[in-house]
Amino acid sequence: MDEIYYVEDDPNIAQVVKEYLEQKGFKVRIYATLEEARYGIKTRLPALLLLDWNMPDGHGDGLCRWVRRNWKELPIIFITVRGDSADIVSGFQNGADDYVVKPFELEVLYSRIQALLRRTDNAARSYLSCDEIVMDLNRQTVSSHAREIGLSAAEYQLLLCLMENKGRTVTREKILEMVWDVKGSYVNDNTLTVTMKRLRDKLDQPGCLKTVRSVGYRMEDTV
Repeated sequence: MDEIYYVEDDPNIAQVVKEYLEQKGFKVRIYATLEEARYGIKTRLPALLLLDWNMPDGHGDGLCRWVRRNWKELPIIFITVRGDSADIVSGFQNGADDYVVKPFELEVLYSRIQALLRRTDNAARSYLSCDEIVMDLNRQTVSSHAREIGLSAAEYQLLLCLMENKGRTVTREKILEMVWDVKGSYVNDNTLTVTMKRLRDKLDQPGCLKTVRSVGYRMEDTV
């Protein structure tokens, strides 16, 4: 089931849209502030983001730019009362894929969501993230704080192993098996220690990459 995040501070509008889209088969999560939405996006990417412009803690264009820096293909639709041509142009310039002016017909919004998802083929599946670390699986790139980081093949595979198991502790033995032994490259335990040190250095010692003493490692969001 595709999940949609709707950033909207008007609870009445948010509930109407949520109920309608859930009848159409989507799962909808409402965020009443930009800060809550930012945390939700970092924790788990949606299939699509619906975004109001005027929010209690700022403007939606800032969140839109932040998403674009980190997840280039994540679909974004502005839903706002700001219907002037200058506002619409600004919305697209800040990274929106579509722009819907309030009031709007639910059927029209649904059609636009469907069209956008067809074009993007659920881009959220192409990304893994933890705090400010983002892996683009299509491009096989890694970025931290929107800056691309060059990793060796072993460092990339190590990070991928931990990201795919985000929130769970992965033992050193399992990592050795998944990253090296699966390719027939039998190595000793020290290889993992050295590779992990290099990975942490390149990522500027991220707090989300945790050592579980005498067991292994775990990725988990800290903010």
